[in-house]
Amino acid sequence: MQEIGLNHFLILGAVLFVCGVVCMATKRNAIGVLMGVELVLNGANVNFVAFAAYSADSAFSIESKVFALFVIVLAAAEAAIALAIVLNFYNNHMTVDVDTAEELKG
Repeated sequence: MQEIGLNHFLILGAVLFVCGVVCMATKRNAIGVLMGVELVLNGANVNFVAFAAYSADSAFSIESKVFALFVIVLAAAEAAIALAIVLNFYNNHMTVDVDTAEELKG
């Protein structure tokens, strides 16, 4: 039986990242685009935690974990703000289609 190593986690992070980019590029509604952004951030987090777990340098290990924690906090804040924007847009236009967002004027 093969042991799970750093390469397996890096491949998982890359797959999550690519799925997120494809989701952002192909989805037409705002919720789908936000799900793609979350997948990209989670793919990066998997890589940070994997480097922290398999690093021989303890200082790099702590930095990676702190950076991953900041990315998780940033993703949560981004999701809350984006959800508020989507709900406000839906209340005004009765749709969450990204193409109709071109009509916004600020």
